[in-house]
Amino acid sequence: MPPFVLRQDQVAEAAARLFAGSAEERERLLGIYRNTGIETRHSVVPLDWYLEPHGFAERNALFLRHATQLAAEAASAALAKAGLEAREVDALVSVSSTGIATPALDARLLARLPLRADLLRVPVFGLGCAGGVLGLARAADLALARPGRKVLLVVVELCGLTFRLSDRSRRNVVATALFGDGAAAALLSTQGSGPALIASGEHTWPNSLDIMGWDVGADGLGVIFTRAIPGFVRAHFRPVLDRFLAASGLTLADIDALACHPGGARVLDALADCLGAPAAALDPSRRVLARFGNMSAPTALFVLAELLERAPCRCLLSALGPGFSAAFALLERQ
Repeated sequence: MPPFVLRQDQVAEAAARLFAGSAEERERLLGIYRNTGIETRHSVVPLDWYLEPHGFAERNALFLRHATQLAAEAASAALAKAGLEAREVDALVSVSSTGIATPALDARLLARLPLRADLLRVPVFGLGCAGGVLGLARAADLALARPGRKVLLVVVELCGLTFRLSDRSRRNVVATALFGDGAAAALLSTQGSGPALIASGEHTWPNSLDIMGWDVGADGLGVIFTRAIPGFVRAHFRPVLDRFLAASGLTLADIDALACHPGGARVLDALADCLGAPAAALDPSRRVLARFGNMSAPTALFVLAELLERAPCRCLLSALGPGFSAAFALLERQ
């Protein structure tokens, strides 16, 4: 996690000063922040940074510096937990959508960690919140393609840097109430201990490009997401999930734990409704949301990390991302 902790009540007060022109608008804004289910978030910059205008070049320079640092920290922690040296990594998958990096983040990691110069590098951009789950799937495919290959997955997003000071749209205000910064990493191989990723899948709904994504302007990346997402989830998510599980001969009743990406409190409520799950089933997602906010791609991996501490037998990961797409992965403890 980056060093700056943003308390939700402090962010709400700052947003009210920026955006509220009347007492009525102020109360409406504060209500948005109170209803997120978020208590704290982390940021690579302090709160005061958000109160001044910043151009795309400055934002992206901050992204390059801090994303590389956080990715290196996450990768080092994963390697240490696995008992591996960096030089033992054969392939590196880097996932991020909140900044532009060419050379990509994986190349920049070679300057921070003693990784081999001949390792396979796969940078992935544009998956948004689905990037953590789909990153696991891509890394698993690389591991299966050459048994014994050790694949390092690194996922980092700095969502806070996309805040637009001059944008008074509801979507920008909601973004200030939801998004945080963070990074996660995992090692995958056909050898070694740990849970097994036994299946992965995805579904992209037609005619849905405008539901979620980036609006690119002179001041950088601005978030796009519609208010219709919870309703869309209630109407369309369950049939797609059921087809994914059926391909492995399973139903939702065979799943012991859910690691759902907490896009927001309303999205979690919609997932609970369409899954018919007891309220406690999504508690890990709600705890991660309360402590870290929506970090985009890494968030589902934070939920997974919490669940792995509780040793579920069979765990379902899910996330929603631009496209508009659903991403799934099944893990089993061996």
